[in-house]
Amino acid sequence: MTDKGKPLYMIGVVSDMLKLHPQTLRFYEKKGLIQPSRTVGRTRMYSAEDVEEIARVVRLTRDLGVNLAGVEIILKMRRRMLEMQKQIEELLVYVREDATQPRENRERRAGEALVRAASGHLRPLDMF
Repeated sequence: MTDKGKPLYMIGVVSDMLKLHPQTLRFYEKKGLIQPSRTVGRTRMYSAEDVEEIARVVRLTRDLGVNLAGVEIILKMRRRMLEMQKQIEELLVYVREDATQPRENRERRAGEALVRAASGHLRPLDMF
């Protein structure tokens, strides 16, 4: 199994894969919609995750008619939702581990779970 975040593809390969002009990929990068990795020689390198994100942008713009400002908002909201889902999963793991503890340990740690979750991971929502 390969790491989806590992840079594998150069700009020409990605443009062929997605049937886009390389200048379109450069434009998406300039607008901040994608952030490919760079080699020491400054060559853009795209990972499988990058290719999926670009395909998402293309689907939103071509198929659904969303403009680039809308795409930016949608992508930010999607990233934030994934981040929040990860936080919920971490909290569930913590609560499940706590449920396996003896009752006296649970009572002592009852408030600690919520305080730790609220103070350690949650951030204000930045939509725009």
